[in-house]
Amino acid sequence: MSRRVVVVGGGIVGLAVAHRLVTDDPAARVTVLEKESGWARHQTGRNSGVVHSGLYYPPGSAKARWCRSGAAELLAFAREHGVAHAVTGKLVVATSPDELPRLAALHDRGLANGLAVSRLDADGARAHEPHVAALAALHVPETGVVDYPGVCAALVDRLAAAGADLRPGTEVVGGHDGAREVVVETSHGTVAADLVVTCAGLRTDLVAELLGHRPSVRIVPFRGEYRELAPEAAHLVRGLVYPVPDPELPFLGVHLTRGVDGHVHAGPNAVLALAREGYGWGVVRPRELAGTLAYPGLWRLARRHARSGLHEVARSLDARRFGDSLRRLVPDLRDEDLRPAPAGVRAQAVRPDGTLVDDFLVERSGRCVHVLNAPSPAATAAFAIARHVTGLLPS
Repeated sequence: MSRRVVVVGGGIVGLAVAHRLVTDDPAARVTVLEKESGWARHQTGRNSGVVHSGLYYPPGSAKARWCRSGAAELLAFAREHGVAHAVTGKLVVATSPDELPRLAALHDRGLANGLAVSRLDADGARAHEPHVAALAALHVPETGVVDYPGVCAALVDRLAAAGADLRPGTEVVGGHDGAREVVVETSHGTVAADLVVTCAGLRTDLVAELLGHRPSVRIVPFRGEYRELAPEAAHLVRGLVYPVPDPELPFLGVHLTRGVDGHVHAGPNAVLALAREGYGWGVVRPRELAGTLAYPGLWRLARRHARSGLHEVARSLDARRFGDSLRRLVPDLRDEDLRPAPAGVRAQAVRPDGTLVDDFLVERSGRCVHVLNAPSPAATAAFAIARHVTGLLPS
């Protein structure tokens, strides 16, 4: 009898898992549940579109390994299905002397991760990006951009052709792992399965709990705020321009990205979201916010990063501060060159002791596998994550 597998979540990771399942076992009966009315509505459809190289991650980590293999598979899939993409390379720019040792360490890490990363002086940096201000820079040729919603649309087409049962507008509201099968309760009735994989992003810990698992972490939502360069200023950025990561910040910092559509995005800033899907300061869901604030790990994280957190909030509320962060990289940018752009929310897993989960995190419980930490660079690594997850499922 063919296996019945339910995948919860219709972002790129969930769709890639479902695609892997039907590819490996065409007889499998795969159902994909997505609470939104369409696909890729949250992290997948609200990021800067970067195909990451794996530069930043510790050698041997899942992020480092799966970025490399996942990016290759992602770009091959994009080529096969005519999805817009480009391998543009990127610059990581040091703008002050205190950043030079960190730039050198990042260069060594890139080489350890098998990247063709090269060190540039100021003139070499301007040869790639004429408008940057750099004392030195790294050039990472493997980085690119892709239309992630377009990738998801192609995955949905492949799944439909393979006979998968695709159910947008269907939210998981409960369930249990019984003696012989998993019963998933949804907003449109129950679904019985032999195996369940949850890839629910911003709600993945909540869905895991609904299915009887006690996650070792809690998802804390961080809103990533973006701006877009006005058309007359877009020439100031040819490809991708990043700062040297600040050790005080848990994220990569505000950067500039020319997407596949030619628009240049700036960001993201990072502040605590007031709802799981809180895309603006005005989006507040009291019950969700209360759950976040009641988590001890959040307060331990806040104490550890109090200074940088206050800086991020100030930059969120003051457009001039946001512009100043960008002018460290590209001095010719003016405040009037920046336009509002849609925000994203990062589903970041936080441990009870207040530390961020640095790597991807997958936990298995009975017949269920839960993808509990898959923020950036998970979109890049989605095909590799899918291969790992399906390998955890009993045959």
